Amino acid sequence: MAMVKPLAALSFQGHTRLRALSLANRGLNYGDGLFETMRIHRGDVPLWSRHLARLREGAERLGMTLPEQAFIEAQIAAISAGVEAGVLKLLLTRGDGGRGYLPPAAAVPVWALTLHPLPARMQALRLHPCRIRMAIQPALAGIKHCNRLEQVLARVEVAQAGYDEGLLCDATGTPVCATAANLLVLCDGHWLTPPVDRCGVAGVLRGWLLEAGLVKQAALSLQDVTSADALALCNAVRGILPVAALGERHWSFHPALTTLHAALARAYPMFDEAVA
Repeated sequence: MAMVKPLAALSFQGHTRLRALSLANRGLNYGDGLFETMRIHRGDVPLWSRHLARLREGAERLGMTLPEQAFIEAQIAAISAGVEAGVLKLLLTRGDGGRGYLPPAAAVPVWALTLHPLPARMQALRLHPCRIRMAIQPALAGIKHCNRLEQVLARVEVAQAGYDEGLLCDATGTPVCATAANLLVLCDGHWLTPPVDRCGVAGVLRGWLLEAGLVKQAALSLQDVTSADALALCNAVRGILPVAALGERHWSFHPALTTLHAALARAYPMFDEAVA
């Protein structure tokens, strides 16, 4: 199987294939849309059902229409066929509309699939404590909407500071997540993750870890994070990533990371890479 393939992008208005996106697209103009970033493993998307559930929740909250599931899945199968490992991004926008925030009453969704190489494995991440704060907005919390300027600014801050990733807190200074991953904190032998009911994204891998009973949700202070026995990040593309440092605070590799990773790899062999 190939890592990537020439057929790297597909776009549609409803079920009609498009040659290009319109400048009137509301996702382009207002961020009026959702997206999912999914890992391909041997021509399949193992976490698809979880991505679809989050996409449906997001569409319901934003009052958007989803294309027929079978049609979406047929296009995913077409673009993923023969790909050994890669990343598939699904972008769903409300569709086209005129100038102004009020969406058309009967907008036809415009959506696209793009295929990307699997990023290189990252080891022992160094986290930058970001100065930028995440706004509290329960109406958008949890879903993966297209308004990502906080993450864009945070990634610039992380890059300028010379770190691998960044820890984001909300407007009250409460830790929430990394710029592109959920936060896992080991306290007294238990893995904990902050709630995402006021801001942040409910990651699909985070959801699996919670349902499997491997992680519990708990409100955490910055002191809880810096005094933890270990930190890790998780997302649906990279799996579980150990954290070696947060600012000036450093951690040695903890055996609990091996146990957590092994449980994930048993359920999803695509994440069967050694952690260290």
